[in-house]
Amino acid sequence: MARQKAQTAALMASPDDTEAQFYEALQRGDLERLMAVWADDDEVVCVHPGGPRVVGVAAIRASFESIFSNGNVPVQPEQVHRLHTLGCAVHHLAERVEVVTDEGPRTAWALATNVYVKTAQGWRMAAHHASPGTLGEPPPTLGEPPSTLH
Repeated sequence: MARQKAQTAALMASPDDTEAQFYEALQRGDLERLMAVWADDDEVVCVHPGGPRVVGVAAIRASFESIFSNGNVPVQPEQVHRLHTLGCAVHHLAERVEVVTDEGPRTAWALATNVYVKTAQGWRMAAHHASPGTLGEPPPTLGEPPSTLH
């Protein structure tokens, strides 16, 4: 068990690694892998598109269990904007979700904010908040582009 936790922590050595694990777990409908990205803290929070605030690991697990009972979530993160500090990272992004409607396959978009904290076990998700989705084109980005390119 300790070896498995060490391997999981190694896989989540950065907020980007944790985010990749989160979205891969959604795409595969893998509840155990998805829950492994969450911080082990009673204050973690999740807001699904159009849903209520879900607080705590057990409640978040139950919410994703319900979601996965309908299958996996074909979601891709895009347009990621990152703010990183020593122990915390905030990612704001567009989630592209392929959905089947009465008119056939369509692309839906949601805006999401993911918050990661650095723990003794590596980077873990502390919050995921996604807006209600829209069908069609990706949401526009308003504002100025970064003045410094790296």
